[in-house]
Amino acid sequence: MGDAHRKGRAVGLCAAAVGCLLATAPAVAAPAVVLTPHRAVYDITLDRAAGGSGIAEMTGRMVYELTGNVCTGYSQSMRFVTSVVNQEGATSITDLRTTSWEDAASRAFRFNTSQFRDRKLTETTVGDASRADAPGRLKVALTQPSRKQIDLSPQAMFPVQHSRELVVRAQRGERLFTADLYDGSEKGDKVYTTVSFIGTERAPGDVSGLEEVASAKPLEGLVAWPMSISYYEPATQRQDSVPTYELAFLYYSNGVSRRLKIDYGSFAVRGVLKEISFLDPGKCDPKGKKR
Repeated sequence: MGDAHRKGRAVGLCAAAVGCLLATAPAVAAPAVVLTPHRAVYDITLDRAAGGSGIAEMTGRMVYELTGNVCTGYSQSMRFVTSVVNQEGATSITDLRTTSWEDAASRAFRFNTSQFRDRKLTETTVGDASRADAPGRLKVALTQPSRKQIDLSPQAMFPVQHSRELVVRAQRGERLFTADLYDGSEKGDKVYTTVSFIGTERAPGDVSGLEEVASAKPLEGLVAWPMSISYYEPATQRQDSVPTYELAFLYYSNGVSRRLKIDYGSFAVRGVLKEISFLDPGKCDPKGKKR
């Protein structure tokens, strides 16, 4: 799926580093953290671009939605549209659309991503992953771009699982968290090594440096942490210790992100929260069935 997919992935959020040992967290973490279903809209702007990046201007918008609960699992959807003007003055529009679902125990993960360039479909990735036999390997079944069965690292975390674990580590006061991550990116056949750096906790009510968003008032009662995440190619494909890209964001204890920055080396973009709606998670019975 390429860079556009990884830009969008910035909203949901995870991390790791070259040379670091993989996290000792179990492959399937207990849902100790409850994420809040929400729909968030971010305005995207160009932060910087090197001369060789081919980018003169960039604007866009990203809409991210999380639904579900700890009983039924979580669904994520994201649409990320950017308009890029190159150094010759030509404009192109990229439209990334992705949906995924992860069960409550993070044993199953489904994903579907389509990328359009100037309204023409250029890439599609569809598949699902599962942990059939704990602690068996991660089994991936792809249907697009081609039918393929893959076995991957059993330690790889899924996106929601990783997001919850980030909050757990932050609440413990940890500063570094390393893990393998599988999110269906690229062509669905790759696990990224990630390293997350967790900053000092921001107390409830501290809004310094944040844009004023009326609908985001409920966030003011929560703690948050500045975080940065680096994504690295798998060890077998790594040429050096330079990350493929890096994310930085303010992450709340309920799983909401704001003050985004995505750095690709030759260029970087920022995402500013413009609007957020908090959604009904539904109710669960003790057996995990939604009511």
